[in-house]
Amino acid sequence: MKEILAHLFEYKSFSRKEAYDILTNIATGKYDSHQIAAFMTIYGMRSIKVEELGGFRDAMYDLCNKVDFSGYDLIDMCGTGGDGKNTFNISTMASFVVAGAGYHVAKHGNVGVSSGCGSSNVMEYLGYTFTNDKAVLEKQLETANICFLHAPLFHPAMKTVAPIRKALAVKTFFNMLGPLTNPANPKFQSVGVFSLELARLYAYLYQNTEKQYSIIHALDGYDEISLTGDFKVINNQGENYYTVEELGFTEVNAEDLTGGDSVEQAAKTFRQIIEGNGTAVQNNVLLTNAAFGIKTFHPEKSFGDCYYEAETSLLGHKALESFKKLVNA
Repeated sequence: MKEILAHLFEYKSFSRKEAYDILTNIATGKYDSHQIAAFMTIYGMRSIKVEELGGFRDAMYDLCNKVDFSGYDLIDMCGTGGDGKNTFNISTMASFVVAGAGYHVAKHGNVGVSSGCGSSNVMEYLGYTFTNDKAVLEKQLETANICFLHAPLFHPAMKTVAPIRKALAVKTFFNMLGPLTNPANPKFQSVGVFSLELARLYAYLYQNTEKQYSIIHALDGYDEISLTGDFKVINNQGENYYTVEELGFTEVNAEDLTGGDSVEQAAKTFRQIIEGNGTAVQNNVLLTNAAFGIKTFHPEKSFGDCYYEAETSLLGHKALESFKKLVNA
């Protein structure tokens, strides 16, 4: 690791193979925690190269406990986190809206590291029991159209870095890897990222796969569509710029998207919205993100048509039914 750190201190980068080997050694305990912390910190201060991100992604995916749901057309809806915006759990709720609309979702999630409440925190608080039992997960897909893949159960090698990430409490390159390493390897992916640079790196990686994808970045820094300003979506067809006004909305205030300062508050907001009692702003933001998830399946559909599907799911309590079935499955 001393040579690796010296290499980075000289502003040099690694090949895909070198990055693969480094992350494999990190995950298998070849370096001590102080060295790993230093390595992670450096990547918080410099841009990651596409070859490095690809190598890290390949290693993390190869080390994970994969689950085969080849009979399903799955989508994962998640964000990198790390945007520091403390919004309510938009991608988690959007996953249930999409599931309620009749699509199959393999939601990859984890506890909050750089934020107070990740998707796993709120799901556990609301009564969901984490599992990596394929039979149970498949039953969830059948009954609720959604299963939840709690990352630590599928990435056991990452237990080495979990306490380091928690201690650092800031985003690291591991935030970038989460959406890239879903153990079910879904064919469809709607992912929010915290920077436009990272969005384009994701696009380079996805171009070499069979995935149908939507990579979302709000230009004011959100890793989701916030409606606080304009945003970009990069998909298989190219890069698109959207204004809030052209979608039929007016810009909202960031304060209206807060998720609270505790898991309890986040869970309360989650229940309020999914039960159909969200504010107009909360609903519009949630449904817009869900609509672009649906549009990932059907790029030929208009935003309006996809939004209508999402709205029917939420206001018709289909998303709520999906949530209840998942928790009870």
